[in-house]
Amino acid sequence: MSDPGRAWEDHRRALGGFIRSQRKLARLSLRQLSALSNISNPYLSQIERGLHEPSVRVLHAIAEALDISAETLLLQAGLVREQAGGHPPAEAGASSAERAIRADPRLSDAQKEALISVYRSYTAGGPDGRDAP
Repeated sequence: MSDPGRAWEDHRRALGGFIRSQRKLARLSLRQLSALSNISNPYLSQIERGLHEPSVRVLHAIAEALDISAETLLLQAGLVREQAGGHPPAEAGASSAERAIRADPRLSDAQKEALISVYRSYTAGGPDGRDAP
């Protein structure tokens, strides 16, 4: 039988690792994310190391600072269930492609960064792919 305490600890570590990976993809230091999210640097560090399970309010602040949907973090935290088909709840607004790339567990951090970089280079241009005037 599996140990529920161990499973919870693994879950906290996975959430913290996901937040750290998203912070690195956003090219933010821990201090920068702390300032953007209005969460203390030591507490944010403890979340990333899996020592604390953040509240929904804290997850929302982190998500906003990282420019990812709160649903993505809530899903990672186990506070929102996936919809049928294995997809998180629908995300409103722009950057859904970037959010999908960031949330894909099959990609390494380096692959995610490369894909986002290419995506941004294509979308920065005009409708025909050339730089906008």
